Amino acid sequence: MQWMGRRESSNAEEGSSSGGGRMALGGGVLGIIGVIIYMFTGVNPSQILQGGDGQTGGSQQNTKLTESKSKEQSFARVVLADTEDTWHQLFKQMGGTYQEPTIHFFEGQVETSGCGFAGEASGPFYCPADRKVYIDLTFFNELEQRFGAAGDFARAYVIAHEVGHHVQKLLGVSDKMQQAREQLSEEEYNKLSVKLELQADFYAGVWAHYQQKRGFLETGDIEEALNAANAIGDDRLTQGRVSPDSFTHGTSVQRMHWFKKGYETGDVRQGDTFRSEEL
Repeated sequence: MQWMGRRESSNAEEGSSSGGGRMALGGGVLGIIGVIIYMFTGVNPSQILQGGDGQTGGSQQNTKLTESKSKEQSFARVVLADTEDTWHQLFKQMGGTYQEPTIHFFEGQVETSGCGFAGEASGPFYCPADRKVYIDLTFFNELEQRFGAAGDFARAYVIAHEVGHHVQKLLGVSDKMQQAREQLSEEEYNKLSVKLELQADFYAGVWAHYQQKRGFLETGDIEEALNAANAIGDDRLTQGRVSPDSFTHGTSVQRMHWFKKGYETGDVRQGDTFRSEEL
């Protein structure tokens, strides 16, 4: 991906929690595999398992970034800027106005405004309550070394996926999911969660489509993203040790399919995973 020297988003801040409590994982299957599955998650594990309103006693100071502090942050801010350009254009076409999210860099642990506490095991996540993408940049080392998903576009896919959850928030999908959580069984809600995650993968693919049109992609970029999608499918992460009814993000094949569909079509209207028969 061609990113050096390009515009970096100003919607960035950093800060980590001091004090605070522990992230609570539920019992049963989710309690056993939660840390693994949510290494690449669309929402904070504490939000999923506790309802999204768990607050801890830690304190946090957010610092607005005025200049890049590292190559990793610069890269993330360029990707975020590209998502801003893409979604501003697409929302305008849909007759709406895109509201930009903030990316929050942290190290080790962080306390969000509305989604509770998260540690490094949670991986990148989006908090709908404060409309921020949270990321500990050391996750990218984990993505490459543990999951074998190397390359800058694998990292870009991670960020674009989380921004996809922000798009869902703006379109009202996240609010409907919250309502469904209160009415459905865990198994039924998991099925909706898979569709939510696959739609975020689709939106990441739509973003990649416009990256290609703007001439920013390089040979092998899409393969890097597909490799990342393959590496973090529920079936790969759990190695078949749990029932598909407990999957929350989709299989490797499903994740690759929806990212690729978004990339090939660039058409937001074709990403309704909740009604699609392609799952």
